Amino acid sequence: MAKVKTKYRNGGMVEKNSVLGWIADIIIYALLIVMMFICVIPLWYSLVASFSDGFTLYNSEGMIWLPVGDLTLAGYAHVFASNNVLRGYLNTIIYVVGATALGFVLNVLAGYVLSRNTRYRGIMILFVMFTMMFNGGLIPTYIVMRSLGFVNSPLAIIIPTCTNSYFMILMMNAYLGVPQSTVEAAQLDGAGHFRLMFQICLPQCMSIATVVLLYSVVFQWNSWFQAYVYLSTARDWWPLQLVVNNMISENANFMQSGNIDYSRFLIQYGLVVVATIPILCVFPFFQKYIEKGAVLGGVKE
Repeated sequence: MAKVKTKYRNGGMVEKNSVLGWIADIIIYALLIVMMFICVIPLWYSLVASFSDGFTLYNSEGMIWLPVGDLTLAGYAHVFASNNVLRGYLNTIIYVVGATALGFVLNVLAGYVLSRNTRYRGIMILFVMFTMMFNGGLIPTYIVMRSLGFVNSPLAIIIPTCTNSYFMILMMNAYLGVPQSTVEAAQLDGAGHFRLMFQICLPQCMSIATVVLLYSVVFQWNSWFQAYVYLSTARDWWPLQLVVNNMISENANFMQSGNIDYSRFLIQYGLVVVATIPILCVFPFFQKYIEKGAVLGGVKE
């Protein structure tokens, strides 16, 4: 709650709520509630629609808050009847674990290097920030990937997306937030760069490192465009999100062909739930790290 300080003649100070503070808090909370509903309503609609009767849902209009018609699992039956979904789950886990683990190591190392007062530090930071604003473009990147032999290979998903310049800058700021006195004391004790990073700096930056780790996991889980471009013919390596996109497109074409099977109308909602629930369940366990890391990420000594 916003507060103001009132000074008394005897020098004492008290805090009290101001009218403007109350109004500001009400507006902020109202906006947050609206944003929450904007995020939650599509997910809730997909969830209740996935358990609804296909014919009733197909002919219903507007928002539904509870399942309509008879409860059914027909949509989920169609989803899990396809081996592509299970294979997509496995591929996504491979990409998430591989790219996140490799990227975490690279981001941690790069952030430490950028935080040290070295001769070419400014130039390195400039190059890193340049890549945040500009890239080589889709076609040149595809040519490079083809030259490296990454097309139709899982390496096309893991290698190019494992690191991120934003994560490097975030880790750099985290290392800069470590008290310089602590770093100097470790150096006086004979600590080298690796010991300084892994035993002194990184343990104090784990909140931000966890945020970087979680953001990388979410990015990899939701990624589909990379696979759409580089794995177009390697269907056995498609991640879950590309499988979902392809199944929804095929189902829409089937429904438009005149062969109306109302149970198939539920596939798109079942796919959304199946693809969203796993990553959604991870957030509550990392919420405290996200809050702490977001605060510490913008503060340094």
